Amino acid sequence: MNFGLNVPVIRLLIVKDWQLFQKQLAAYVLAGFAALTLLGLAKPWAFYLGSLALIVVLVAAACFAIATSLLVERKEQTLAFVMSLPVSPLDFTAAKLLGNLLTFGVPFAVLLLGTLVVILTTPLPDGLVILALLLFGHVLLAYSVSLAVAMQVESEGWNTFAMIGSMVLINPFLMAIGQIEAIQGPLRGDAIAWSLPAALILAGQLLVSAAALAGTAWWQGRKAAFY
Repeated sequence: MNFGLNVPVIRLLIVKDWQLFQKQLAAYVLAGFAALTLLGLAKPWAFYLGSLALIVVLVAAACFAIATSLLVERKEQTLAFVMSLPVSPLDFTAAKLLGNLLTFGVPFAVLLLGTLVVILTTPLPDGLVILALLLFGHVLLAYSVSLAVAMQVESEGWNTFAMIGSMVLINPFLMAIGQIEAIQGPLRGDAIAWSLPAALILAGQLLVSAAALAGTAWWQGRKAAFY
């Protein structure tokens, strides 16, 4: 297996994806800011609507990043163009993984930071920081698993199932952690009080996300040919 990377071509493919989708991603960020504005009102009805809208925006951004850069390209059969470039399967894998992480990671990071700022600078309880981090951790995990499936499975049906299936688990996840007193108790408080269950869940989300992406990079990168 050749571990040499054609960095200029990888950079070109990443920039291409970013330039193609940056306007749509900016729209998702603006929609997220609108949701955060509702959260900042610190009213029960506004908090509910803002939270729901924020989750919808995160899910939509995650699905958009994967669908447009992988699934749509397969439909349009643009892989033939990529194969005409001096690029190996490892280069293509690196470009797609890093490109996806960029196109989703930027709005994800901006909205995560915005959520934390809203919680810490408005009358909302600071304890909600824990809930916010666990929610974003779940979205990151669902995105990583969906991206891993999309990179390795060409079936559109299975890819759609992976994206929708992992994302719709957000509500059961929130309900589940709401039953853990060590997590639920501090949420309404003004202190950011980490508990062992919350720390373990967040660590698990990050580790499984990293493992899914690393496993995909290894499996796809070891291929000697695109097919």
